[in-house]
Amino acid sequence: MSTTRKLLAIAGSASLILGMAACSSERETPAATTPAPGASSGAPAGDGALIGVAMPTRSLERWNNDGAHVESLLKEAGYEVSLQYADNKVEQQIQQLETMINQGAKVLVVASIDGTALSNVLETAAAAGIKVIAYDRLINGTDAVDYYATFDNYQVGQLQGKFIEEQLELATTTEKFNLEPFAGSPDDNNAKFFFSGAWDVLLPYVQDGKLVVPSGKDPKSNDEWTKIGIQGWESAKAQAEMDNRINSFYGDKKVDVVLSPNDSLALGIEQSLESNGYKPGGDWPIITGQDADKANVINMLADKQSMTVWKDTRTLGTQVAKMVDQILKGETVEVNDTTTYDNGKKVVPSFLLPPQVVTKDTVQKDLVDSGFYKASDIGL
Repeated sequence: MSTTRKLLAIAGSASLILGMAACSSERETPAATTPAPGASSGAPAGDGALIGVAMPTRSLERWNNDGAHVESLLKEAGYEVSLQYADNKVEQQIQQLETMINQGAKVLVVASIDGTALSNVLETAAAAGIKVIAYDRLINGTDAVDYYATFDNYQVGQLQGKFIEEQLELATTTEKFNLEPFAGSPDDNNAKFFFSGAWDVLLPYVQDGKLVVPSGKDPKSNDEWTKIGIQGWESAKAQAEMDNRINSFYGDKKVDVVLSPNDSLALGIEQSLESNGYKPGGDWPIITGQDADKANVINMLADKQSMTVWKDTRTLGTQVAKMVDQILKGETVEVNDTTTYDNGKKVVPSFLLPPQVVTKDTVQKDLVDSGFYKASDIGL
């Protein structure tokens, strides 16, 4: 087992913990039917306390969904909610948090833009007795973060890497395949977990020559992931990078597989491939993704994307709303991981939820039957 593997996450034990603590799969317990905190068992509703919810941007579909879901659950439970989006601008997010603190928020739920830039404002929150939950992105370099709720991000990468391994039969084949790997935004702590999970599967095949990276953009270790990171997770930047790689290194070659850590990057990569003459079917590469964004699900159905790792963010929002309720009622806050997420100042008590692979063949079962999408939303 690699040093990085040990440091980043213990996926096996995390999976066991999740099996015991996460109740059941997303489809078996869809968050859309989960009661709001305090709404069951005759428990009292919230007392109108203000909860600040800071989301990074409206430009990605998932953050709109996450913010709306958390806000809905907290309001249903009787809390007042200040939901703010920061247009991927760190200073704007800091100002929004300062406003929430001045307004008397009791808990802050923060999906950070830059997990290293919030120390000062969160220390102000801590001094005011405000609890902080990091939402899906770890906040680093401060003691002033109380809890972290996320998915098993190392496992996300593992699922992507193993999907590629299985589709290409890398364990047994003697063929060689051209791979182009991408990583997420260098300022997003989750990106290193996604990449490391996948690269721990794929790097051995790069080293033995079964996977060839014509662009030369193959990190020699997990620690070098930022060298291929796409700032801000922007589709346009991923498209431009893929254009450059194809034009510079693929004159007489074809791309066989692309490791994309999320759907936003995958969308740009797919647009690049199409503009460079690739057509769905025989010569279209295997492409991974994450988030089950609508445009990407439609692309999967059109054979332009091979898979996405679905993190049913309804379950994440429901868990966070539950944690808020537990904090304000003075109850023990539910966590299932107290070892993995070291932010440089403390190991942040965390609740990890399990991700799952969705392919074209399972879209109906996983995404439609669960209520995540209507069939008409994705052309079914």
